[in-house]
Amino acid sequence: MTLVLASNNAHKIEEIRPLLHGMTLKIPRDLGLDFDFAENGTSFIENALGKALALHGMSGQACLADDSGLCVDALGGRPGVYSARYGSKEGEEPLSSPKRNALLLREMEGISLRSCRFICCLALVISADRVFTIQESCEGLLLERPRGEGGFGYDPIVFLPELSKSVAELSQEEKGRVSHRGKALARLKALLDGFEG
Repeated sequence: MTLVLASNNAHKIEEIRPLLHGMTLKIPRDLGLDFDFAENGTSFIENALGKALALHGMSGQACLADDSGLCVDALGGRPGVYSARYGSKEGEEPLSSPKRNALLLREMEGISLRSCRFICCLALVISADRVFTIQESCEGLLLERPRGEGGFGYDPIVFLPELSKSVAELSQEEKGRVSHRGKALARLKALLDGFEG
């Protein structure tokens, strides 16, 4: 099966490809499409579904979209759906990941409740009447300072107690197994394998 990924995020694409082995993955540019979707929904599902439906409408092909982010309990779930642009002012370039991480850690100074979770919502649109959503999470604790060199985004500041590592310290194999996106993609792969079986 061929899927068109509704993303221009190179890190996200790099993470998705090995987890959907056996699938042909394309991005909008491969089809000559200039795809830019304003993620202004109030939930991960709303954003992912909006992206997948919009790209399917443009391409006529099976489309997969992801919306994901970090939700911190002590901050009422922030940054949440605003994770990629957290701390940025309207109309300005988004903050870099290290700057967003530093801002979040400053906001959490002196707060002992450190529980947080990454959430990933996938939306798959095969046709107008074949639309699927999958949501998974990865529970962790917010560190007081970044740790690890791998991954991207908030990975260096989220600690996974069961592995005694930050997400940025995980191997690709570990991350694929325990991360929010890895778990969601495993469920998606099982769904797609069921179609082809």
